Amino acid sequence: MRWWALAAVTLGSFTTYLDNNIVNVALPTIQRDLGLTLSGLEWVATGYMLVFAGLMLVGGRLADVLGRRRTFLSGLAVFTLASIGAGLAADGGTLIAARAVQGVGAALLTPTALALISSTFRDPRERGTAVGIWTASGALSMALGPAAGGFISEHLDWGWIYLINAPIGVATFALAVWAIKPDAERVRRRLDLPGLGTSAVALFALTYALIEGWTLPLAAVTVGSAVAFALVETRSAEPMIDLSLFRNRVFTGGTLAMGLWSFGVFGIYFFSALWLQNSLGFSPVEAGAAFVPMALLMAAVAIQAQRLARLLGNGRTVALGLGLMATSVLGISFVGAGGGYLDVLPWFLLYGLGGGMLVPLTTMILGALPSGRAGVASGVLNVSREVFGLLGITVLGAILNARQAETSFLAAYQSTLVIAAVIVAVGIPVSLYSLRRTAQAAMAGASN
Repeated sequence: MRWWALAAVTLGSFTTYLDNNIVNVALPTIQRDLGLTLSGLEWVATGYMLVFAGLMLVGGRLADVLGRRRTFLSGLAVFTLASIGAGLAADGGTLIAARAVQGVGAALLTPTALALISSTFRDPRERGTAVGIWTASGALSMALGPAAGGFISEHLDWGWIYLINAPIGVATFALAVWAIKPDAERVRRRLDLPGLGTSAVALFALTYALIEGWTLPLAAVTVGSAVAFALVETRSAEPMIDLSLFRNRVFTGGTLAMGLWSFGVFGIYFFSALWLQNSLGFSPVEAGAAFVPMALLMAAVAIQAQRLARLLGNGRTVALGLGLMATSVLGISFVGAGGGYLDVLPWFLLYGLGGGMLVPLTTMILGALPSGRAGVASGVLNVSREVFGLLGITVLGAILNARQAETSFLAAYQSTLVIAAVIVAVGIPVSLYSLRRTAQAAMAGASN
């Protein structure tokens, strides 16, 4: 039954991943049909991320207090209904609002998915396999999403990129109700309302500032609410986040490595569809198809990543994966205006190979967490990924816009890729340090 539960959790996460990946290729079509500026187009993506990141810790805490199954089902329902609203949107404002509600559903669903995997699979090897399958679903969404987005934007109304979530969401909800067992007991009794409020305000202010730019009032709200959150958590009988978690080398370093990856990759991936279509002359279908081999390879490697980690070690495996991804991003920067599919394919495949090798990163972070804090701690991991990803879109987008004013879009995009490659590469030493095996762990592994 637990493997069916994994299927439900994986499908739920797949729905949110598919939504993000299917949108990217369709962005030029949405921009034309709704008359959006580049700033408005960014809000289609970042409006979702603003709410998602702002409420991620809230979602994790609700999972620990109300139950992981109940929170997962609630998030899935909200996300599915909001997808229907986005698909029927007739103007940019309505689309951005629906995307924000999607962010609420995703904030409930995503940290709960990892917490459910952690609680369902107690054996480390089974958990590694489960995380590999869960990660592979994200890779598959990268294959199906752009291809489906390209087909829909070229042959159907763009609204179907969101409406497609409805049948997937309904089927996943039915499977989850049947396969996921109700929580035996609540691991937390209180919501920690002061912690929920201060964390949400801090994350909302931070992400809004990253999107719209820093002002003195925004900086004051961000810093003030973050300080208030830290003070509240140190004095709470049942803190939302046990700040001692950050003393754990694996948890802190692994979360940072995940964030560095997100910064470089999310920012570039957002603009890749524009690059393929506007600079290289790909059609929407061709642009979507370009991602398919990369994503399929990533999915295949993700499922086998734990075996590789047992040979090389977790730290080396993750560091090698980040190194391959950084090399790939750098290689893409050399593809000029006359480039075609065969010029892009080797670098995309290298990216897929490296991305699939990051599974041990999530597995080790989950293994370092106390089971009673799995919901919120998984939320911290996802907050890092989303906030750093938002940083990538806004910061790299600002660099791209600034350079584009001086030169062509292609030249600006190429220079931005170099910056992204360097940022991803910083995760290599972070992974080697934080995920290294201690002597105690090595002895424990030898005894098993």
